[in-house]
Amino acid sequence: MFGRRMPYKYVVAIVYVTALFLDILDVTIVNVAIPALGVEFATENAEWIVLGYTLSLAVWIPVSGWLGDRFGTKRVFMFAFASFVAGSLLCAVAQSIGQLIAFRVVQGIGGGMLTPVGVTMLFRAFPPVERAKASTYIMIPTLLAPALGPILGGLLVTHANWRWIFLINVPIGLVGLWFGWRHLREDRSGHAGRFDLPGFVLSGLALALVVYALSEGPRKGWDTTVVLVALVVGVLAAIAMVWVETHVPQPMLALRLLGNRIFRQCNVVSLLSTMSFLGVLFVMPLYLQLFRGQDAFHSGLTTFPQAFGVLISSQFAGRLYARVGPRRLMTFGLLTAGLVISMFIGLDEDTNLWLIRGMMFLRGLCMGFAFVPMQAASYATIAPADNGRASAIFSTQRQVGVSIGVAILASILASYMSLSRPPAPDEMADALTGYRIAFGVAVAFTFMAALAAWFIRDSDAAATMAARRSQQTDTVAAGERS
Repeated sequence: MFGRRMPYKYVVAIVYVTALFLDILDVTIVNVAIPALGVEFATENAEWIVLGYTLSLAVWIPVSGWLGDRFGTKRVFMFAFASFVAGSLLCAVAQSIGQLIAFRVVQGIGGGMLTPVGVTMLFRAFPPVERAKASTYIMIPTLLAPALGPILGGLLVTHANWRWIFLINVPIGLVGLWFGWRHLREDRSGHAGRFDLPGFVLSGLALALVVYALSEGPRKGWDTTVVLVALVVGVLAAIAMVWVETHVPQPMLALRLLGNRIFRQCNVVSLLSTMSFLGVLFVMPLYLQLFRGQDAFHSGLTTFPQAFGVLISSQFAGRLYARVGPRRLMTFGLLTAGLVISMFIGLDEDTNLWLIRGMMFLRGLCMGFAFVPMQAASYATIAPADNGRASAIFSTQRQVGVSIGVAILASILASYMSLSRPPAPDEMADALTGYRIAFGVAVAFTFMAALAAWFIRDSDAAATMAARRSQQTDTVAAGERS
């Protein structure tokens, strides 16, 4: 490019960011279209379009680390990306609700493997000294896509056709596939081991059933037989999985990695902060659409400033990381984010929408200071050969965090109001109480994450900090000599 060969680490970043952006965008863009899809296919089960994808993710995330080590990260990543693009095209031409749900499962196979394998490629391409820089690249799709999804989805469903929410993935995906096939290098670990069938079955069963119960509990009721059975069997399968994975020589999920102090602590912080971050992104559109009467497009415009906040602060966080350290950056970001979210507790039917947009922007600014060091420090003391397994654990934890956070806040709202229709005039007070309690719980999650971040030791992340300090010192010295 421009007469010089692009460094390989940027090739990996381009391909991974493209795939991750489409993967995350697909989740929020489809949510907006659920009512239209229910009408199109005359079904009361349109939520399975989302749930089928989520369950597929839960099954395939844990196995992705082993697959990347066994068959090579390029091969598995390209297969996952191709599955996602092919699933998108199939969804766009689906003729029945059954076909659409089945094709969403195909999408989920690709989506479940994209993130763990992609993170493995990225962190093997970027040396530890540049992990903070790599993490800023990950922030772009992770936070921009959820903000764009409702806006783009609202435009396509309202002014075009719901099929375009899937077709939009195809041309971008094909370009990404072509670029990746030409420029990515194969990387395979020599320690993949034998396929852990019991671990695969138990992890898939546990995650799928728990995610199903958490997703359906707020809708069907936590005391319904199907939800209770799914939750109990899922928890028992999870207990069995932990026992199996800690007693086999080559487990599917290398839970031994949670013995690594900073990796374990960053996972705890990520779990709690994800519960809050995605939980608020679930509650706020409901408040704007059901309580304030906005359509999906304008609701998306109201929450969109958060993405700008994250993009701005992530650039500063990457530069401050070596000097300040992950502990103080993460604690500061989460504490201030909690203070901002606490202002949401005072929202009512007359709150100025520009005030809400400003608070969303501030929340994004704060969270950027937490997310970048969290991603950079998580793998600081993980051996390169274990990156794939560590990424699978980290991605599994985040998927569970999303499900738990949304389920808890949805259950709170469901006890005060309907989640499928605007509240009647005599229901407004109860609905407002539900929103305020839900935002209050999100605040609690954020402060708990800040407390967990305070116990992280910067010395554990020294490998991602010391070399960068040395580089900065050398640069300053060179400038002074010149």
